[in-house]
Amino acid sequence: MSQKRKEKPDICRDIIVVGAGAAGLMAAIHGARCGADVLILEHMERPGKKLLMTGNGRCNFTNEALFSPNILDDPQGRASFGNFYHGASPAFVLPALRFFSPRDTLRFFEELGVNAIIRKGGYYPFGGGAAGMLSVLTMECERLGIEIHCNTGIRKIRKAENKFIFETKSGTYISKKCILATGGKSYKKTGSDGSGFLYVERFGHHIQDLVPALVPLQSKLAFFGKVAGIRAEISTKVYIDHEEKACESGELQLTDYGVSGICIFQVSHLAANGLKRGRDVRLELDFLPGFEENEAFTLLMDRSKRVFSRQKTMAQSMIGLFPEKLGSAFLDEAGIDRTLPCVTLTTGQARRLLGKIKHFSVPVTDTRSFEQAQVTAGGVDTDEVCGETMESKLVQGLYVAGEMLDVDGICGGFNLQWAWSSGAAAGQCAAKSLRSVTGRKT
Repeated sequence: MSQKRKEKPDICRDIIVVGAGAAGLMAAIHGARCGADVLILEHMERPGKKLLMTGNGRCNFTNEALFSPNILDDPQGRASFGNFYHGASPAFVLPALRFFSPRDTLRFFEELGVNAIIRKGGYYPFGGGAAGMLSVLTMECERLGIEIHCNTGIRKIRKAENKFIFETKSGTYISKKCILATGGKSYKKTGSDGSGFLYVERFGHHIQDLVPALVPLQSKLAFFGKVAGIRAEISTKVYIDHEEKACESGELQLTDYGVSGICIFQVSHLAANGLKRGRDVRLELDFLPGFEENEAFTLLMDRSKRVFSRQKTMAQSMIGLFPEKLGSAFLDEAGIDRTLPCVTLTTGQARRLLGKIKHFSVPVTDTRSFEQAQVTAGGVDTDEVCGETMESKLVQGLYVAGEMLDVDGICGGFNLQWAWSSGAAAGQCAAKSLRSVTGRKT
């Protein structure tokens, strides 16, 4: 007679957090500190894989631009926060950042042993980088008795009789509260594969268009094949259907497929959304941002007439102003023979050359993939989530934090600050709403 297979008993907790990234770990810690019994489910083999990649491993975890009292005291937040955060409603971030502010972030990590150093406005761990940040978070989870169940793939999450039921490959989990913090779709190999959006959609939530952000942009111009590998300090404007939408300055990286670099990342969400809607998307690059139009024209004419230039070709005369490959490529774009003596440069030729140098037009055909994007733009509609608590307005007891929401920040620690603040708000508010919470763990 065959024996009946013994089923694993259900695992029950006050709060189950789905996702052991920055927002998920923060939510679990703050929930446990408020007395809740918390467990984290993570489908990767270890927690925090995406956190390890932030800032190229250096982990800029907040930014001094958010420390101004005027920023958090702005009643609407739109004027200030529209510069730092994007989404249908950038001001959605304000309550969470007031709840757990950037100063709270510094104090929190200092208590865990992380001292910060500031570089170009971003706060970084003094030593240990992202790996050290992850270590202190997981150590705090261990201290608080928070279990992290890795390699746990969730098949389905449903709610029945005021409890959340998680059907996984490892068995069934049950909780009174559920916090979804699975990240977006960027860097799939870290576990951020978009699966969380499937769970939240089944609860009736709407998802704003998901597009890559903080991502390189692609163009089919032959120009880029000639200049791949060059870096330059530029300013760039982005146009959607011929209307200027933003302007950024910084280092540009020229690649064989198009453009990359911080200044491109900062406007990439606009390009991605424009392309998603079938709009005409163009960049205008200024390779002499420190010169007004007339100054730049005079510069070009003067260089062609100087004594040192009299024996030089046009291509040779550009060396010293631009890398050799870039200067020659500008001449090609302007239709000027590289081998012409530079003293023969005419006013008309100089004007054409100037147009290419200060107003180089780049038709954007696509972004790089989610795999090469630092964050995901779009996500859970913030109109359906309470900004003070991160609780769903559609499903009581369901909370959403971090990159899953329709919030994405610019480079410089803004996205991690959103993860810390939204995670802390979700964890504390979920714990405090539990009838079984008896006090604060220490």
